[in-house]
Amino acid sequence: MRRLVSSSTFLGLILIASAFAIAVEPSHRPRIRELGVEPGVLPPGPLNAITDVAGVGVGHHTLVEGESVRTGVTAVLPHAGNLFQRKVPAAVYVGNGFGKAAGFLQVRELGQIETPIVLTNTLSVGAAVEAVVGWTLAQPGNEEVRSVNAVIGETNDGFLNDIRGMHLKEEHVVVAITTAKEGTVAEGSVGAGTGTRAFCWKGGIGTSSRVLPADRGGYTVGALVQSNFGGILTIDGVPVGEELGCFPFGLTAEMAPDGDGSCMIVVATDAPLSARNLERVARRAMLGLARTGSYASNGSGDFVIAFSTRNLEPHAPEDRERSITVVDNDHVSPLFLAAVEAVEEAVYNSLTAATTVTGRDGHRAEAIPLEDLRRLFDDASD
Repeated sequence: MRRLVSSSTFLGLILIASAFAIAVEPSHRPRIRELGVEPGVLPPGPLNAITDVAGVGVGHHTLVEGESVRTGVTAVLPHAGNLFQRKVPAAVYVGNGFGKAAGFLQVRELGQIETPIVLTNTLSVGAAVEAVVGWTLAQPGNEEVRSVNAVIGETNDGFLNDIRGMHLKEEHVVVAITTAKEGTVAEGSVGAGTGTRAFCWKGGIGTSSRVLPADRGGYTVGALVQSNFGGILTIDGVPVGEELGCFPFGLTAEMAPDGDGSCMIVVATDAPLSARNLERVARRAMLGLARTGSYASNGSGDFVIAFSTRNLEPHAPEDRERSITVVDNDHVSPLFLAAVEAVEEAVYNSLTAATTVTGRDGHRAEAIPLEDLRRLFDDASD
């Protein structure tokens, strides 16, 4: 399992962060497939995670302090090399623009990403931008770089977290980046999902993947979500929100949210897609969100970042032209389905893996009740 490390410039920051931040190891909770639910028709990859796309690494830093700090950072690294010097083809899509994401305009204009993708809380976007820029400038080979487009996503964890205290600092972001690795991805109440909620319950980080059949290219599509949104939860067609009396506008349950919140979605693939078709994939990711019961309410910032690990683009190409291979339009539909299914299951995993969290002013977000889920799934299968 390869680890992705920064230059020694930031080692001091890592030690500082480790000294005063409380690391939390969440107790094991099952992923949705451990409950006997297998969403979709395409098979997942070996890890059923975004890291099934070769070379992709994920890192978290979870910041839990006292009774009111419940936040963190999650970093996705498209490959283990110099991301600025070897940019990945990429696209972004805004499902609903109630959010404070950074770096999206240049991705739309140039169709590439040149930094780690960092997810955090709403008021920490500035700190994350500075950290990503500083980390990128410090990488060997970037000594002459004078412009960096940091890509940052966010959701608002202010219900559980003292978000106004702006406790998350640059060094925390650097820890998430420098500890990013391939392999199993921690889910639930970790990293950028530490203080989030989804539907009526504790949300968090979730991930999933799909592998296409060989006669459809054999490509892998992976998704990672930071779930913090509302709606009427449906899991693989089972109306969980309705059955458990949890849906918006105060219809039944006191704990029912009004539907606002946000969801950040990162989609990775090893299919050689152009930026244009990556945007089309990103658009379909919103269909995966809809399958879970989201209706993209007014206050829900729903953003998708999609990238391919193929056809990396040099920062300073010597040649005027280059030749690449891309998937033709007529063959991208299986990738659309893979993205929809991976996003859907990633949301489910973010819920089932999340632990109960108590935070600011005694606010509490309960983990989704597993026994109730098992009962509903058993009833649906009868």
